[in-house]
Formats: sequence, structure tokens, C-alpha cells
Amino acid sequence: MVFSSVAFVVYFLPIVLLIYFLLPNKLKNLFLLLASVFFYSWGAPLFIFVILLTTTLDFYLVKMMSELVNEKRRKLILVLSLSLNLGLLFYFKYCNFFIENLNHILSGLNFSEIKWLQVALPIGISFYTFESLTYVVDVYRRQHKPLDNFLQYQLYILLFPKLIAGPIIRFSEISDQITGRFQSYDLNIIFSGFFRFVIGLAKKVLLANEVAKIAEAVFSADPTTLGTVECWMGAIAYTFQIYFDFSGYSDMAIGLGKMFGFRFPENFNNPYASKSITEFWRRWHMSLGNWMKNYLYIPLGGNQVKTNSRLYFNLSIVFILSGFWHGASWTFIVWGMYYGFWLIIERIMATRFPKYAGGGGTFLDLYISHSNNWLGIFQKQYDFKRHGIDQPIILLSSN
Repeated sequence: MVFSSVAFVVYFLPIVLLIYFLLPNKLKNLFLLLASVFFYSWGAPLFIFVILLTTTLDFYLVKMMSELVNEKRRKLILVLSLSLNLGLLFYFKYCNFFIENLNHILSGLNFSEIKWLQVALPIGISFYTFESLTYVVDVYRRQHKPLDNFLQYQLYILLFPKLIAGPIIRFSEISDQITGRFQSYDLNIIFSGFFRFVIGLAKKVLLANEVAKIAEAVFSADPTTLGTVECWMGAIAYTFQIYFDFSGYSDMAIGLGKMFGFRFPENFNNPYASKSITEFWRRWHMSLGNWMKNYLYIPLGGNQVKTNSRLYFNLSIVFILSGFWHGASWTFIVWGMYYGFWLIIERIMATRFPKYAGGGGTFLDLYISHSNNWLGIFQKQYDFKRHGIDQPIILLSSN
């Protein structure tokens, strides 16, 4: 079930919202949790048990960790929790990728390939995994106390407006709202959230879906038949498609959250108006950028390093992993490397030529790079045709 589907807009949302509004405050969280479990089960009935099991283990592991004084034992539980979450993410999202590449190597060396059943990818696994990690790490850092109520923790992870496509919400951004949002909850809040939801729905249905038709026509065509004009039209159409698609879903998620009393952080801030690649990444998928900054870039040393080479290494690692987070393929890795390269170039140019800072990029640069380059177009065509699919199905984003 997706936010733009008839089942969601006509049936699920009105019924859930009406019951939620009529229930007393003490029952709202429980009902919203049950509705979120039903929402996820609709599209992935088997994987909901995986989420429920891992969140249960995480809740008690983190609670145990917070009560310990011995630092070694705290670190041991931290590593155990991180291994559980990242292990599941690796298995479901990346195992196919690594086994396929390993088999290519084995085949080239005339060795037998590894027999492997393709693993299905649970929807939204990257989003709820990252949110689980924020909870574990923040409690370990003693930035906040763990929740005492198990159902409240389940609600934080499974809350359906942000479960499938974000934004990625740190626990510290929502902890006070889980029980304290009812003081100002009224019809005005619901209507305000509904308006934001409609804006996002329009972006998705009226804009993203329409420009996707142009992009699909170019991507599915024989490359030898494409002229310069057609190639540019396909690149520009795909650029606007992914923006209206992803930002539209973020708007819908923020609006839905508001309808239930939550205030989610913004995820996009007019990214294509940026004047540089650096500024673009401060405006595009901001919740992912903040996550990478707080849980990867800063722990690596961030800007507080002794040499520029280490700074550039940190930037490279962040963007390579960011690309890999978007999808388990070499295309996304190259995409991450591409962005990391240009961010490093901008840093160097800004240091040596201060007047350059903040003014080196244009929309032209941004949409060429954000179209996954032309490598992404031909890789997409190859992947779909290899699996016998004539027309690619454009989803809101990768998990």
C-alpha cells in the first residue's frame, strides 16, 4: 500500500484518522501502532515479523546497556545491537549483490558458482534500520534515556507515515512527541496536515508520474536510435521525476504525521536552486544527510582532522556509502563516488580560490550528475531487459 494508491487514500487513511481522532488520548498510540502494523503487513505480511522480532530484541538490549556501568560491557551490547541491525540490512539488501559479483569472479576463474536463492528486499528496511541505529547509538552516548514503554518504542520504529520512504527521524527529534503531542492536537492541525499531504500527492501523481513517461520512453529505447535532443529530454525528465516523486512522498509523510499530531523534519529545500554541489546536498534528502553527518562523518573525524587528505577520505567514504545505501549496484557506488569527487574538488577550489566558494555549480551540473549519469540509464535498461521486463516500473526511491 502506497500513499498515492486508492486503497490508502479512499479507505485506509479516512478510517484510521476518524477512529484515531475519536479515541481518548491514552489509546491513540496503541491504535496508531496497530494501524502501522496493518499498513506494513499489507505489502509485506511476512517481513513484519522480522521487524517486530528485531525491535523487541533492540528494545531490551538497549535497556540493558543503559543500566550498565562497565564500559566494556556497554560496548559489547552496542556491538551486538549494531551487528543485529546491520546484519539484517546486509542480508536482505546486499547479499544478492555480493553473491552475484562473487559468482562473476568464480566463473571467470573457471570455478563453480555459489548456489543462491535470491533474497526478497523488505520495503523500507534502510529507513527503519537507520532509525534503530540512531536510538541505539544515542542511548549509548547518553544523549537521552531509553524508553521504558515497549509499545512506545515500537511506535517510533513502525509509525507508518515515515516507515516506507522517510524522512529518517532521529529519536531525539520525536521522543517528546510520542506522549506529549496531544496538548495542541485539534482539527486545525489535521487540516493543516491534510493540505500538506495533498501538495505531496499532487507532486507525485500530477507531476512525477507524467514526466516519468518521458523518461521511461527514452530509457527503454534503443540507444542507437536516440539523438542529442532525446537524450537531454530523458535526462531532464528523469531529474524532475525523482525530485517530484521523492519530495512528494516526503510531503505526504510530513502531512500524515501532522494529521496524527507529529512534526517531522523537512527533507527537501528547493535543491535544484542550489549554486553548488555542496549546497545541493544540504538541501536534498536532508534527513539522510544529517544522519550521515552525525553517525558517520563526525565519528570519522569530520572537519576536525589534521590533514586535508584525511578530510577528503572522510568525504569519499560518506558518499560512497551513501550511494550504496540508495541501491545495491555498481551504478549507485559510481554515483556516490561521482558526488564525493566533486565535493572534494569544490573544497579544494574554495580553499585556493575563496571567491569560488558557493558559486561553482549550476542546475545543469546538478541534473546531469543526479540522473545517475548516462551510465545509470543504460544500466537500468540492461537490468530490466536481462530479467525479461519490457517496461521499467519507476518507484519512489530505493530502500
